This record gives sequence, structure tokens and C-alpha cells, in this order.
Amino acid sequence: MPTIRIAFVCMLIAIAFTRCKQPSLKKTDRIKKTRLAPKTTGYHFEKYKDWVKSNGPDSLQQIVLTVNRTDRSNLAKMDSIIVPNDVSGDREFYLPFPLEIPYIKDINKILFFSYATQSFGAYEMGELVYTGPSSMGRKADPTPPGLYYCNWKAEKTTSTFNDEWDLLWNFNIENKLGIGFHQYELPGYPASHSCLRLQQNDARYLYNWADQWILDEKDENIVLAKGTPVIVFGSYAFDAPKPWLQLVSDPKALDFPAAGIQQQVVPFLQDILSQQQKRDSVISGRVDG
Repeated sequence: MPTIRIAFVCMLIAIAFTRCKQPSLKKTDRIKKTRLAPKTTGYHFEKYKDWVKSNGPDSLQQIVLTVNRTDRSNLAKMDSIIVPNDVSGDREFYLPFPLEIPYIKDINKILFFSYATQSFGAYEMGELVYTGPSSMGRKADPTPPGLYYCNWKAEKTTSTFNDEWDLLWNFNIENKLGIGFHQYELPGYPASHSCLRLQQNDARYLYNWADQWILDEKDENIVLAKGTPVIVFGSYAFDAPKPWLQLVSDPKALDFPAAGIQQQVVPFLQDILSQQQKRDSVISGRVDG
């Protein structure tokens, strides 16, 4: 019996020691994603009906939807569409966000929405992990630019603007104004009432990817830590032709250099890193508590 007791005590000490030494949060090096670039760059206009006859309604349509900032039902309403000359590449090569931004390598997760290009980019430690098209606030109800943080989320909720609108995969980023990103139709231009509309697959991805706020377990009115930071930047020329039409004459017309995104982050970097540290501390305390 004494031998068994000694062994048991030693085991408890070893477990306690391991728990104390083990970091509650550990950043691991990300495995760089293998990306497939198109062999050629370039775009051209096609009549939608002619394109469907040649390619079929489902043939390589995701890239075409992305370039035209739309969804399947709205693409069919368009007379003329933009089509890449080579659709063999990964989706990120048809949108303007850079693959890497060294300046934000210390930020665990951050999400950008570009008003000018109606697109978004999700980054982890400076690497682009996901991107897609969006439909942001219309001229009468623009999405205010600036820094937000992800709050609460719901797989299905009702719009605060119209109770007949069901929003799928909704992630709130401004609680008082009711602004969030979610699935809803993308007509190919900014059309929302301040929210950030997404294709369904994109909305579901960001819903699972982004982090919610952390509330006090005893009082849900107290926010202990904020969620994933979101930066909305730029402006949209509502009275001009759609910006992505420029791609036909210049395939790189909308591209952001890494330095361009860096400029959007600089005013908010200190707050983002401070909130990130606070969140890590809260999570660490819950793990160790």
C-alpha cells in the first residue's frame, strides 16, 4: 500500500507540474497554403446568355461569380459579365488582397472589408487564408469605415431593418447599429442597409472562423474580451461604373499592395494588439482556473 500511495502522489505532482509549465496559448507556425495561380491574367466581357451556352450554368461559375461580385440568381439577371481569360487559378488570384502582409504578422486573426472593391480578406498572422466578394452599404445607408470587433453570432436571425428578412450565418460587429456580416443576395453592387453581405459559403466560413466576444459568466452585460477585429476601409464611387470593369483594360487595377493595407491598420494597431493580449489573458485564466 505505501508504495502505491507514493506512486499516486508522484503522479499528481507530475500532472500539476506539467499544467503549470504548459502555456495556455501557443502560436504555432502556420503551414503555408499551396496556391495555384492562373497561367495567364486578363479579362474580357461576354454576354451572359452566350457564356451560359458555351459553358453551361454550373461550369467554373464560382470564379465568375466572384469577379462580378454576385451570386447565381443575380448573375443570370446581368446582360454583360466579366470573365477571366484563364479560370484555372485559386480564387484569391481574382481578388485584390495581397497573399501576405508582414506588418500584421503579430495579429492572430483580422478581417478586412474593402468598400472600393466590394471584397473581403481574412488573415491569420499576416497570411491571407480566405477571401471573397461582398455587397456593402448602399449610397443611402453606407457602411461606416473604421475598426470593429466581432460580437455575437447566430446561424439564423431576423434583420433589425425589416423583420421579413432572414439573415443566415450572421456575425454582429456593431451591436447598437445592428451591423454585421451575413449571407444575403449579392446583386453586383453595394445594396445593403449598412451590413456586409456575403455569398452563403463565405458567410458560413467566416461564421466558423472568426471569434466572438467573451462575456462574464455571471453577468452577460460585461464584455471581458472582444472578438476578431474587423476593419472596413475605403469608399465606393456610386455614380461611376463598377470598379471591377477596369480589369478588362488592366488586370491589376484593383490590387492592394501590402503597404496599402498596412496604412489601414496603423491607426488601430495598438488597440488591436491590446485587445488581443486581453483576450489571451482571459482565455488563459479560464484554462488555468
